[in-house]
Parts: sequence; structure tokens; C-alpha cells
Amino acid sequence: MGVYTPIIPRQCESGSYQESDVPYKTHKITLDPTFRQRRWFSAQCGYARFAYNKALENFKAGLAQGNSQSWMTLNTNFNQRKKGYDWTLTQDQRAALYAIMNLGQAITNWDDGRAKFPKFKGRGHRQSWTTDEQSVRVEGKRVKLPKIGWVKMRQALRFVGEIIRVTISRTAHRWFVSITVETEGTEVVDNSTHPVIGIDVGINTLATLSDGTKYDNPRPLRRYEKKLRRAQRKLSRKVFRSKNWYKQKAKVMRLHYRIACIRNDAHHKATTDIVNRVSAIGIETLKVTNMLKNKKLAKSLSDSALGGFLSMLKSKAEARGIKPKEADQFFASSKTCSGCGQKKKDLDLSERTYHCSECGISIDRDVNAAINLRPITVG
Repeated sequence: MGVYTPIIPRQCESGSYQESDVPYKTHKITLDPTFRQRRWFSAQCGYARFAYNKALENFKAGLAQGNSQSWMTLNTNFNQRKKGYDWTLTQDQRAALYAIMNLGQAITNWDDGRAKFPKFKGRGHRQSWTTDEQSVRVEGKRVKLPKIGWVKMRQALRFVGEIIRVTISRTAHRWFVSITVETEGTEVVDNSTHPVIGIDVGINTLATLSDGTKYDNPRPLRRYEKKLRRAQRKLSRKVFRSKNWYKQKAKVMRLHYRIACIRNDAHHKATTDIVNRVSAIGIETLKVTNMLKNKKLAKSLSDSALGGFLSMLKSKAEARGIKPKEADQFFASSKTCSGCGQKKKDLDLSERTYHCSECGISIDRDVNAAINLRPITVG
């Protein structure tokens, strides 16, 4: 999938990030590695985690003495300490370098009050590592990585430009390469003749447009919930970290990956279709964290991933020059009549049709909300 990012943070020597107005695009591609290459990928993930933890240990020791070290100092200290470990000489040193750079950014976020203090990474942490873009080549459906050589990809890189960043990551049983490319600019699309719409998101229907179009919510977690529950129950019966435990854990991870794929596929298809047919978009402002406090709806809300859907919609819309306009957080789009503007005091979730006692209009509840969101895009 290709993700457009109009402004990407670029890390400078101090460890902080600087903004650039150059458009970047990232293409995440599934890899088809051999057994030897998969072993190598896992080793680099372990090396990156090892470097991160050693640098964090060094930073905490210095902090206890009143000495706050930059990521460059931490990297220099790590390069001295790694000489005591012979196995590190055969690894990709860029994996350690970028891991320590990421630690530097985490420390900066903590120092600025944007995040908590960094924690040590365990083996259960997300497996990924970043390498130097200067040592990477892409030709058709293959990519050349440092020391391991050419690795097959399931598809070719769809963007043309200078490679800025390359990250290898693992999700369940699959390995991916994320290639960030610096492009010359975005394609200008004439959408002036397309309609202006409002979008209402929900649980039963993923998205409802003001013109009446609806996009179904596949609810993958509900579909696989029984199978997932059975697999997790089997995992709990295994001896912790035994061979059978790891085998069953892999099955659970594949189920979660399958659920995520179904959800992402629905989100991508819906958002792409929406941005291709509109000139302006009005959406609601959701506080997903607050919505998840409702115990009756928390699982269904998590299954729908409405926050991720809206983020994806904004990203694709901005790539086409469309700036989505968000309604006020407390705007009652569902309770307000789209015909006369009369607001209902009470509206139960079970009422799927909106009936207005003032003008007599009877309209689908979600369509009514989407129409109320549409006018905010005008002007």
C-alpha cells in the first residue's frame, strides 16, 4: 500500500526531527525471503533491540550522575562496548545506529513532556530494523539489502524518486519492507466538478455519505472471535516458552494478522472510492479514547477502528489536494434535523430512522448525520 505524507520528519544530528515540505511517499511491500534470509532478518531485529537496550542502560546510568547524553554520545559509547561481543561484528551496523537514533528521539519526546520515559525492549516487542538507504537498491520485484543481498518482493516499488528510508519489519509470519521515497511533487487532480459530501462513521455501517452511499463494516473480529478464543485457550494450556507454546503462539498471531488484513482492506477500498468522487469532505471529530469507556460498545468500536479509518481518509484526501473539514467535537449531527435544524433532546441508538416532529421529515439516521456534516465544507 502507498501512504502519502506531505511533511515527513527528518532526523538531524542532535537527535531531534526537523520538518521538510518535500512530499514523501512510503510503499510497504511484502517480502518473499528464503529461510536463510528470515534468520538474518530476525538476527538484525535482535541486534537493533540489543543496541537500543544497551544505549538506554548507558543513558540511565549517566542520568543518575546528572549527565544527560545525546544519541551521538550513546552511539559512540555503544561502539566501544560492542567490541566485547564478537557476534556483533557480523551484523548490519546500521541496524544499531538507527535503533539508537530512535532512542534519541524517544528521549527528546520524554524531555519535552510529550511521552513517558523510554522502556527496555523485550523479545515480544515489535520486530523491525532500519538500514541505510545508500546501501539499498531496488530493481523490479527485488531489493538488495546490506550483507544479505537480493531479496524477492511480492510487487514492484510503485513510486519513483530518491530512496530516503528503508525499514524491514515482521507481522505474524510475514516480513515487509517499507521504502520511503522522495518524490518531486504530488499529482494535481481536477475534482472541481465532483460533489461536496459529509461523512458519518459508525459501527453497523463503516461510513455513510450524505448522498446515501453506504460502506459495509466487515467486523472481522466478530467473524473470527470464536476461532481466536479457541486458539488462545489452547495457548494458555501450553508450557510457557516451550516448542508447542511457540507453535500455538504463531497460530494466534496469524489469526490477528488475518483480522487486521480484512479490516485494512475494507478501509482502503472505502477511503479510495470516497476521495476519487468528491471535491470536499466534511467529517465528525471523534474522541475514540472517550468512546471506548462505554463497555457495551468498546469491543465493536475497536473492531471498527474508526480512528484509523478517519486518519487514512485524511491522508488520501490531502494527497489529492482535499482538506477535510472537521465538525466541532460537541456538534450533535445525529440529533439535529437536516431539514429544519430542530434538535432532539433524546435519541436512542436503537432508533435507526430519524423522525422530526417539526417538519415531519423521516430519514435514515446515518444519512441525516452525514447531511448535517456536509455544510461545514462550504465556504
